[in-house]
Amino acid sequence: MKRYKNRFGDGIREAWIDRKQSILVVDAAQYEEIARYTRDDEQFNLLADLTAVDWPRREKRFDVVLNLYSFAKNERLRIKVHVGEKEQISTVSGIWSTANWLEREVWDMFGIVFSGHPNLTRILLPDEWQGFPLRKDYDILTQDTAWIRENLGIESGQ
Repeated sequence: MKRYKNRFGDGIREAWIDRKQSILVVDAAQYEEIARYTRDDEQFNLLADLTAVDWPRREKRFDVVLNLYSFAKNERLRIKVHVGEKEQISTVSGIWSTANWLEREVWDMFGIVFSGHPNLTRILLPDEWQGFPLRKDYDILTQDTAWIRENLGIESGQ
């Protein structure tokens, strides 16, 4: 973690270890650069997961969370980025190819836009779906009922 602080300074907002796993909260403006450094210099070559968490009462509502693994070091690393509701974050699909579908899933469920993504389209929900179901203020029953009525012609069993 000291190497990150030395290299990126204030770009590393927070750093701690939890159960032998390093966790970094990084500045969104340096996110892509930090991701590339993490893969190339720190040897975290596997992006095991990329997801998000919604904190609706916080100013920067979302955490984008990357869970990484280094085969060379046999270590795990978690990187978090705080993102506001109307902010975009850089794609890391050119750094870890697995990010392509994972970022699409995060966009589909949370509405977080990954700038520079080659195909940011729905991956889990139908194209005509309205809204982002994993946001904590999303009314899934209303949307589900309307979608089923419109697309299947039946009343929802919810």
